[in-house]
Amino acid sequence: MPIGYAIIGAGMISRFHARALDDVRGAKLIGCYDRNEHRSADFASEHGCQAFASLDDLLAAPQVDAVTIATPSGAHMEPAVAAAQAGKHVIVEKPLEITLKKCDKIIAACEAAGVKLATIFPSRFHDSAKQLRKAVDGERFGRLTLGDAYVKWFRTQAYYDSGAWRGTWALDGGGALMNQAIHTVDLLLWLMGPVVEVQAFTATLAHERIEVEDAATATLKFANGALGVIEATTAAYPGYLKRIELHGSHGSAVLEEEDIVKWDFAKKARSDAAVQAAMANSKSTGGGAADPSAIGHHAHAMQLQNFTNAIRKDQEPAVGGAEGRKPTELILAIYQSARTGKTVKLPLARDPKLS
Repeated sequence: MPIGYAIIGAGMISRFHARALDDVRGAKLIGCYDRNEHRSADFASEHGCQAFASLDDLLAAPQVDAVTIATPSGAHMEPAVAAAQAGKHVIVEKPLEITLKKCDKIIAACEAAGVKLATIFPSRFHDSAKQLRKAVDGERFGRLTLGDAYVKWFRTQAYYDSGAWRGTWALDGGGALMNQAIHTVDLLLWLMGPVVEVQAFTATLAHERIEVEDAATATLKFANGALGVIEATTAAYPGYLKRIELHGSHGSAVLEEEDIVKWDFAKKARSDAAVQAAMANSKSTGGGAADPSAIGHHAHAMQLQNFTNAIRKDQEPAVGGAEGRKPTELILAIYQSARTGKTVKLPLARDPKLS
């Protein structure tokens, strides 16, 4: 029997979840729920699934084994905790949540219920990202010296005006960092390891009627001693491909969107030929640089396949709750540094009631 999925929230990103599930072996989209019944009904009609009348009805359905949470960022905790308590496995669209307290409540609820938990960070599943991680693990960079992430995107004022939750601290949890750049922040952490100190600036420079930043810069010190930079904005017309740069004493590499565009190592390896061939056939387009809907669902499908397999084999998903929490923590540290003008050390203090 396939793993039955239901999607909670029927906004733009839910369509990517639905299309991804169509490509997952051993998975079936059962239904959906959105507080706006018309939106829920439209989604169900579009994807051939059941529109549940309430969240309680969805969570009571025995044919639903797992849920994907596709509500606004600051509204992930409540349905995620409710799903865990109902015995459903939970996969949450990024970010896991917008505060560490909420992240920890989701993690604790899933652990208490014995259900699987994952956060959607599909960039980790691209072959190019795996190649970079393999090179790091193989110490091909030598001593890592710099790890940098750049997300210079563009969003119109109409984008922020299109939803009352967009650009708010309560439901967006932040701006260019928490909403747009968090995928790249996660990838940087996955490749470089944890950050121990940050210094940062944020600003709202080119948009109106939003509470959050549309530009941010941060300098980083990693636990391995390397230094780094994060630059993120939604105010860089026309929007450019996101970029990660890794540099070390024996090598350097640059990832642009899904493609490796620089791959230079002092000591050559047989696998380099395949990387060079892929570079010659670069395929990346604009991604989400200027249009949030102009992305593919293939990496979502790879992550949902991993999650489905983890349920079947009783294994930990590739991006479990603890992993999903990490980029939220770093972004919150950046916000704290920008707000106070001080260097912020990580990890941030946990809520002792949830430890």
